Amino acid sequence: MSTSPRLRIAVLNRHFGYRFGGAERYAAAIAEELSDTHEVHVFAQDIEHHHPGITYHPVSRPFNKPRWLNQLWFALQTWRLTRHGFDVVHSHENTWHGDLQTVHVRPFRVGLFHGLSPARRALRWLSLFTSPRLITYWWLEAARLSVNPGRRIVATSDQVKRDTLMGYPHTASMLEVIPPGVNMPAKRLTTSPARAQLQLPLDVPLALFVGNDFDKKGLPALLQALALTPGLHVAVVGQGRHLQRYREQIANLGLADRVHLLGSLSDVTPAYAAADWLVHPTTEDTYAMVVLEAMASGLPVIVSSARFCGIAAELTHTVNALILDDPRDEKQLSERLLSLLEDPSLRESLARAGLSFAQERTWRQAAAQHEALIQRVLAQRPGD
Repeated sequence: MSTSPRLRIAVLNRHFGYRFGGAERYAAAIAEELSDTHEVHVFAQDIEHHHPGITYHPVSRPFNKPRWLNQLWFALQTWRLTRHGFDVVHSHENTWHGDLQTVHVRPFRVGLFHGLSPARRALRWLSLFTSPRLITYWWLEAARLSVNPGRRIVATSDQVKRDTLMGYPHTASMLEVIPPGVNMPAKRLTTSPARAQLQLPLDVPLALFVGNDFDKKGLPALLQALALTPGLHVAVVGQGRHLQRYREQIANLGLADRVHLLGSLSDVTPAYAAADWLVHPTTEDTYAMVVLEAMASGLPVIVSSARFCGIAAELTHTVNALILDDPRDEKQLSERLLSLLEDPSLRESLARAGLSFAQERTWRQAAAQHEALIQRVLAQRPGD
């Protein structure tokens, strides 16, 4: 990937591995690609990942709660451990140190104050300065995004960039967008063995839902839509909260034999192979890597509009995806499901266009953009 000198790169991410979520998958994939040509060291508290080119450094965690105190501890420990001996520190966490800072979600500052009335804003300021938790998050983020001539900031979507500029307009000259990528499968598993492996019914139409925050990713609306879509089954991958509440909703809707809760999977590949299409009715997603991964696996996708999901800004309805105007509208969601259920030619055309879309967005391309940023960081250091 690179002809530049081999560098020692420190990567900071409290949870490192593909199972934890989109931000963690992003961090792991970029680290893997960079390790082909550089010496990559990962500093994390939870490590569920193995790659021969990466050296792992477990970071202590003397307490799990409160979470804000652990965040501060992680920042302090990684600052101590990476102060010397590394050419570049790449942080995916709120830390005051790090030459390259990758921002995956809406900044805390924006979420705290955006859209509030003057009265509620005043109350929020009061709560900020009386809460150790809030003031810690505020300070860490402000330090992370402070002006530094040798620092570069990566936003993982256009929406994250807009939100970051809203809260920190001074970052404009330091900020650029590098969306997630995907590893194209060398060979797609066939459907029947994948379903047998996951103990799914073999001869039914099967949609796939993937997400750990069931509420935010739209599972309630999907279950309501499924009740309006006879014959369709849904496989649910993820370990969401309030699981018992969902089991009760599934039973009350009479869907016990059509909803298959698979839990958290360390490898989602068999689920993509088992499904006929992916449905992602998220109400809040800065990008949604799961959509890109499904496309790379040859699946048609149903996804929320750009107002709710970042990747949708790059997609066109009925060309490479079916887009939901409002993912909370179970009737429209059911109509989209029926479109795929009843129209094989639409499924085929969406799958072809989605595959082409994914092939233009690989992790290797994303890592090459990161490496170009790293070279600019090094070039701008005093004395270089």
